[in-house]
Amino acid sequence: MPREHYLFTSESVSEGHPDKVCDRISDAVVDAHLAALPEARVACETLATTNRVVIAGEVRGAAEVDAAAVERCAREAIRDIGYEQEGFHWRDCKVEVLLHEQSADIAQGVDGGEAKDEGAGDQGIMFGFACRETPELMPAPILYAHKILHLMAEARHAGREPALGPDSKSQVTVRYENGVPVGVHSVVVSTQHTDEKLTSADVRAIVEPYVREALPEGWVNGDTIWHVNPTGKFVIGGPDGDCGLTGRKIIVDTYGGAAPHGGGAFSGKDPTKVDRSAAYAARYLAKNIVAADLAERCTIQLSYAIGVAKPLSIYVDMHETAKNVRADDIEKALDKVMDLTPRGIRQHLSLNRPIYARTAAYGHFGRPPEEDGGFSWEKTDLADKIRDAL
Repeated sequence: MPREHYLFTSESVSEGHPDKVCDRISDAVVDAHLAALPEARVACETLATTNRVVIAGEVRGAAEVDAAAVERCAREAIRDIGYEQEGFHWRDCKVEVLLHEQSADIAQGVDGGEAKDEGAGDQGIMFGFACRETPELMPAPILYAHKILHLMAEARHAGREPALGPDSKSQVTVRYENGVPVGVHSVVVSTQHTDEKLTSADVRAIVEPYVREALPEGWVNGDTIWHVNPTGKFVIGGPDGDCGLTGRKIIVDTYGGAAPHGGGAFSGKDPTKVDRSAAYAARYLAKNIVAADLAERCTIQLSYAIGVAKPLSIYVDMHETAKNVRADDIEKALDKVMDLTPRGIRQHLSLNRPIYARTAAYGHFGRPPEEDGGFSWEKTDLADKIRDAL
């Protein structure tokens, strides 16, 4: 039986966190290639440290997205995040581009043709999850950890909080009673600040209104434990303070530890890579199952082999919350309502678009679908079809 009374914690990191700077640059490169050639192949990794950015990986795309264009992508991403400090400045940092052609051995397994459909770009397992804890059908701890930092970033970009720097982290511990989130046990916020004289108490006075705005009414009370900049001064931040790498925040990107993770990162990968596209598809299916009121919680696992189009397995777990439906029946229904080959996923969710830089911070899931196709995997337009297939 699932536990009913417990504490659960998730963390988020802002767009200025060193790893997220790298995710943003890598996804900006993906967007540049997809804008020039929707069928481009990109596997782009970024490293960032004090006034230096290194971009490496494999691509097969339009000629105009050359080293100079990639460098521009990096500088524009850093400028948009807000780094203009001595140790990391969008204009002055050295950018090294080491991208090269995609391996022919990989390409022959992935490319489609007259005799075969397009295969998966790699082997792997991908998970999707949804639950009734929030209107976004996301686990509460990660959703609110993201919201805190997103609100702080919006205020910083708007000029309302000039004392805040780009680099920040949050952590929210939610109290559950009878399996339902009811309040916040503790909040941790560490944020870079531009004024060396600010104390932890000063920083708390700045960020507390955004914490309270992000959380449901009544969730913060006199018993809530606060830790704001608990180590004290935090002026040196971003890649100047800590080296960043693409793909190091995979739990932040997904469900905050509330669901399994297959291990593959998202950023820097075009949608032929099932690490990204199949994880989006799994979230889409899980969310639609919960939206269809077939279960209160749902985990989906998909698995693939490199060069093989069809998923090797589809697994559904409704965590003892199913409503008059069997998991194996849903597994069969999902195979009917959506083509889960790499090409089928990309077409169904319209993934061959430059929509990825915006996903690099504040989570890939739980965000509203956008008019240009961004976050298409958050739609619930499949719920009726799933019911009909059952």
